[in-house]
Amino acid sequence: MPAAPLEVTGLSAGYGPTRVLEDVSLSVPAGARLAVLGRNGMGKTTLLATLAGLTRHIGGSISIGGADITGLATAQRALKGVGYVPQARWVFPTLTVEENLFVGLKGRPREAIAEAYWMFPRLAERRRNLGSQLSGGEQQMLSTARSILGQPTLLLLDEPLEGLAPVICDELMAAFATLAKQGDMTIVLVEQRIQSALDFADQVIVLERGRIAWRGTPQELAADHSTVERLLGVGGLH
Repeated sequence: MPAAPLEVTGLSAGYGPTRVLEDVSLSVPAGARLAVLGRNGMGKTTLLATLAGLTRHIGGSISIGGADITGLATAQRALKGVGYVPQARWVFPTLTVEENLFVGLKGRPREAIAEAYWMFPRLAERRRNLGSQLSGGEQQMLSTARSILGQPTLLLLDEPLEGLAPVICDELMAAFATLAKQGDMTIVLVEQRIQSALDFADQVIVLERGRIAWRGTPQELAADHSTVERLLGVGGLH
């Protein structure tokens, strides 16, 4: 299934009585890579959770490939092509790696699990281990691979590098780059490692208090030192 464009118009959402996102509009072409940046607590995770259908919708619309998914439940969005890899690294701790991957197949033949092992050879080595026996990096690989096996047209990645060793970060970003080059998925990445995000993305938005405060290309942001310092709290990028 080819990558699908994402269109978000006037999106407002939150949790219970709390409004977190306010009038967010963005457009991501099919196969493009959007990085969502911002300080902690500015709405990045909420944006991805809202796209996945996990927050209270207040206003605005979300469409994928021209189809409006605003009113769909999370499971229905998954069937429409939304893949979500949360920051919490949700894996089934009492299932083996292979059993976890089987859950993500969504009716595809079991042999398709080989795709996950090709992308993450480390998982092939641990295929008989339980989810609870994996390191944080391996759990992140497993969570990502399980989502990819469902062949989403839109992949949402929420801080996949958090707390991981540099070598694991490099493995994950290489896998994401491979996915992007294949053109089968539109990817939205939330990441605190700013340089890694900019190296990966072809467009960027920066959130501040639930609103888009800046948008442009990675090159434009890297050259805009005052914006980087004001909105991201770092003095510069290398």
